[in-house]
Amino acid sequence: MIAGLITGMGADSATAASSLRGVPPEFEPWILRAVAECEHPELTPALMAAQLQQESGFSTSRKTVSYASARGPAQFVDGTWATYRNDADGNGRADPFDVGDAVTAQGRYMCSLLGDAKASGLKDDVRRLALAGYNAGWGAVLHYGGVPPESFSDGQTYHYVINIMKMMKDYEGAPLLNVGGSGAGSQALRRAAARIGTPYAYGGGGPAGPGRGFCDDGNGFVRGRCAASTTVGFDCSSLVQYAYWPHTQLPRTAAAQYEATAHRPVARGELRPGDLLFWAHRDGHIYHVGLYAGGGRVLHAPRTGRQVEVVALDSAMPASDYRGATRA
Repeated sequence: MIAGLITGMGADSATAASSLRGVPPEFEPWILRAVAECEHPELTPALMAAQLQQESGFSTSRKTVSYASARGPAQFVDGTWATYRNDADGNGRADPFDVGDAVTAQGRYMCSLLGDAKASGLKDDVRRLALAGYNAGWGAVLHYGGVPPESFSDGQTYHYVINIMKMMKDYEGAPLLNVGGSGAGSQALRRAAARIGTPYAYGGGGPAGPGRGFCDDGNGFVRGRCAASTTVGFDCSSLVQYAYWPHTQLPRTAAAQYEATAHRPVARGELRPGDLLFWAHRDGHIYHVGLYAGGGRVLHAPRTGRQVEVVALDSAMPASDYRGATRA
């Protein structure tokens, strides 16, 4: 089970990417997708899962309507739904009762609120501020200078925030990747590990994080459809570029990254976490790059339709295509 981001206050300072547990299977892929599409690492799968539990208990019933006429698993009122609505599941309608539509809209709204919280300068955990904004409206957060007190609205928002922050740990699974050390390679691997579960988007992403991709020459397509143009994510080289930025400003493509680091080759028996691993076609063209994750594994963005993952080095790409490793 793969999660999109490290749980914690900041992805770059954490040490392990966590899996997601205890979530109904119909919700899990949408939670991971919503997290991957948000540029704020504070939005984690566990946070979204705990919020869905608090909102509706993961209800998929069309009878899930609150006293305030909030509807669906993520409990959207009409005004907010009009802003964040989307037909994420592609069934021809944007419906707050559809799991995919609701969870994706929840992620977009929370992502926007996290941005508001960061820009506000308010002295509190930005996750708490965003949750309060989701429940009471951002205006209430600004009015009170933080999470509204227990005296506001019979304590509903106050306890909403407390409950979700406590429940988050119930949805955090075991670590997928522990990264020790303090060198540039370990730091880069830690940063990349924060993006485990992010979708692959051909041509997407860069130093600032995941981004929408594009299609060309047969790349980025799924069953004849250009998936890259609607996917927010990384391709193999943008993930590596993002991981090392700004400490080492690597170029954008795998071939260019190999050229920029080839003067520092690393034998397979001397690999360290964060070393760059390359694969090439028979003509010598470098077509893929990943980061050594220790224990004979590689962290990489494999191809369209997949996600950033950690796999055995020999199974990442055809073993015969392995070109070698370098150190940035």
